[in-house]
Amino acid sequence: MYPTESSTRHIPDAGIPHEHRLSPQCTCGATVWLTGLPSAGKSTIARLLADRLRDVGRGVHVLDGDEVRRDVTTDLGFSRQDREANVRRIGVMAEVLTASGLITLVPVIAPYASSRASVRARHEKQGLAFLEAHVATPVEVCSVRDVKGLYAKQLSGELAGLTGVDDPYETPLAPDIRLHAHAQSPAASTDTLWNLLTERGLI
Repeated sequence: MYPTESSTRHIPDAGIPHEHRLSPQCTCGATVWLTGLPSAGKSTIARLLADRLRDVGRGVHVLDGDEVRRDVTTDLGFSRQDREANVRRIGVMAEVLTASGLITLVPVIAPYASSRASVRARHEKQGLAFLEAHVATPVEVCSVRDVKGLYAKQLSGELAGLTGVDDPYETPLAPDIRLHAHAQSPAASTDTLWNLLTERGLI
C-alpha cells in the first residue's frame, strides 16, 4: 500500500519542499527502524534525530507508528495478522521514501521478529540500507512513564493485548544498535544513532 496525497497529509514531514530533501553530501537513503515497547522513547529519539539531520541539510522523514495507524492503516486492528500487515505496509512506505534518498526514521513497535526481518529483506533486495535500532527500555520503566496511559488502562482492565505485557514482544537478538534509553538521556541516544549513521556513510 503506497501513501497517497490525502493519506500523507497528516504524516510529519510530508510537505518538505523537494529542494530540502536531498543532502549535497550524501544522496543515499536509509531506513532506521526504532523498535521497542510502548513508551520506550522511540518517537522522542526519532524526532530529535530528524531535527539534527535537517540542521545539516539531510533529507529526512519520520513515519510514526501511531500517526500512520490514525491516518493510513485505519482498517487494521491489533491481532497478530493485523499487526504484521501494519508493519508490512509501513515497510513499503519506508522503501519508497528511502529509495528517493531520504533517511526514513520509523519509530514503530513491530513486535514480531519475522515481520522486522521481512522488512529488512525487502530493503536489502532493492539495495536499500536498513538499520534496526532496539530502544531497550525495560517494561518496568515504560509502565512508569506510560506516556499514553496504556499501561494504566491495561492494569485497570480497560485494555487488552498490550505489547510486552499481555501480548508478545520479540526482543531483537542482533540489532544494528541497542539503545539503553532508560539509562541515558534522549540526546545521548540520539548521539549514538547519529554516530552509527556517520560510520555507515549515510550523513
